[in-house]
Amino acid sequence: MGRDMATTNSWPRQSLSSSRSQFRDSCITLAHGSGGKAMADLITEVFVSRFGQGSPGPLNDQALVDLGPLIKRGDRLAMTTDSYVVDPLFFPGGDIGTLAVNGTVNDLAVGGATPLYLTCGFILEEGLPIDTLIQVVDSMAQAATAAGVQLVTGDTKVVPRGKADQLFINTAGVGVVPVGVAPAADQIQPGDVVLVNGPVGDHGAAIMVARADLALDSDIPSDCQPLHRLVDTILAVCPQVRAMRDATRGGLATVINEFAIASQVSISLDETQIPIRPAVNGLCELLGLDPLYLANEGTLVVVVPPDQAEAVLVAMRSHPAGHHSQIIGTAQVESPGLVTLHTGFGCDRVLDQLIGDQLPRIC
Repeated sequence: MGRDMATTNSWPRQSLSSSRSQFRDSCITLAHGSGGKAMADLITEVFVSRFGQGSPGPLNDQALVDLGPLIKRGDRLAMTTDSYVVDPLFFPGGDIGTLAVNGTVNDLAVGGATPLYLTCGFILEEGLPIDTLIQVVDSMAQAATAAGVQLVTGDTKVVPRGKADQLFINTAGVGVVPVGVAPAADQIQPGDVVLVNGPVGDHGAAIMVARADLALDSDIPSDCQPLHRLVDTILAVCPQVRAMRDATRGGLATVINEFAIASQVSISLDETQIPIRPAVNGLCELLGLDPLYLANEGTLVVVVPPDQAEAVLVAMRSHPAGHHSQIIGTAQVESPGLVTLHTGFGCDRVLDQLIGDQLPRIC
């Protein structure tokens, strides 16, 4: 970690407009990673000014968190980490900053945890425009505020020009799991019902469109969004959720395969019930891709007992992140580990795991 960006409890906050005017450099240089005044100015005026909350605190090597409020929220601590290398940095519906916050929040949420704290590490390439960095940091701050989490500590490193691609972000998240909540991929039983909270493939499609070499004209936005409040809504009506997962790399099909293998059940999906935007379908047909394997950044896959499925569906549809929720499949005894798709033509096809990703660097 080092002493780069950590504080006690939280970063002190300054005015966004005043911090930009005080920072005079136009691009990242190697001096910004040297440990001297240039780095101190970068940390204070770009990061601390945006991520800090409450009263100012010292820049220590760690964030100190009061255990009292955590213990009142649950009986287990949840932790996760992720790295973000998306290309391009900005895409319809979000950017690498919103992705870094929402992705880590969602990794905690699908374990049943209430997300509370995030850390962030930045790998900056020499020559990165400061305005680009500020735009990303602002997005992260706004996404954290919207999700109700605190960015409490972090780190910066600068690498020479050509040794990275502009900007990489690593985040870690900490949350608390309430007593009695324990979703897990190996808990699925025959007869259980699979639900999804909305259209699949939007993020992967948005990244494809945003890449200039494809020269495509489309308004497909990423589905990048936090899912923890939707999870809270589900748990309020069904604390016995069997399994939850956000369908990121590898898409819906990969998550369902992971569920089937972990629980040693087969899972049958109904193609006609899986929501996919016409624009995403059209793009996949044009490029020869399968939308069921496209990445998502705001798609929740939930497995629940059959007698709870309708109540969960109603609850999901009552939340803004779940208006288009659908029941899409069931778990079965036969052929453990197998995933099949019942198509609109009335036949079944196997949905296997991909050997590699259809599209690299999507998150």
